[in-house]
Amino acid sequence: MSDFGARLAAQVAERGRLCVGVDPHPQILQEWGLTVDAAGVAECAQRMVEALGDLVAVFKPQSALFEAYGSAGIGVLERFLAAADKAGAMVIMDAKRGDIGSTMAGYARAYLSNDSPLAADALTVSPYLGFGSLTPAIQLAEATGRGLYVLCRTSNPEGGQVQLAEAGGRSVAQMMVDEVNTANGDRDPAPFGLVIGGTLPTLDVDLTGFTGSILVPGIGAQGGTVEGLTELFGAAAGRVLPTSSREIMAAGPDPDSLRRAVVALTAELG
Repeated sequence: MSDFGARLAAQVAERGRLCVGVDPHPQILQEWGLTVDAAGVAECAQRMVEALGDLVAVFKPQSALFEAYGSAGIGVLERFLAAADKAGAMVIMDAKRGDIGSTMAGYARAYLSNDSPLAADALTVSPYLGFGSLTPAIQLAEATGRGLYVLCRTSNPEGGQVQLAEAGGRSVAQMMVDEVNTANGDRDPAPFGLVIGGTLPTLDVDLTGFTGSILVPGIGAQGGTVEGLTELFGAAAGRVLPTSSREIMAAGPDPDSLRRAVVALTAELG
């Protein structure tokens, strides 16, 4: 498998830079006329990939909303991954895993190994047990050509308590930028990226020289705007992978309406 950064760049060049979140919240299921159970989630996920799998560059399923239904929900997620791959869409698994030692290695095997049915093109990870705790995931991602997105500046108000704390003259969030850049080495486009919320009032980190992609959730219903991306990210805006979930899914379940919503937002992103 080729390097994740190179694959993503080629995919975005072909399909545009919109990442579509697949977040089967109970409210979405109800609005789509589906049951709030694993069967409803399965129908929702199937409709999303059938309507958009040949159109969008990247899907980002929220693992928690599948896990909530136990083994049946995990089975739905496995089938979604296979269907997205068959349709030609990449997948970033939004699981935000983070632990130490053998446990982190277990999470890495689940989402990044070639023989796992839950393996995605990339995985979101939490570095707040120390960046070094991500080493098993970094090593396996390198070995299998997959990517990681490291939580950096999240949009929740509580995030700043940890992310903006300072040590040695740098914020913790800035340390994460610098550590990810070091892991990327001289690769551009690089396989390891950051997660930065699209609804932040200010960026609070310096992205100069950063060579990975930046996953930016919150575009649309959560308040983030396309115009705001340039203002927030400045010169790094070209590395942003904007994510919209509720805004797109609210257009469903009609497949034509879903496609129109994606085409409109992709055109707006340019």
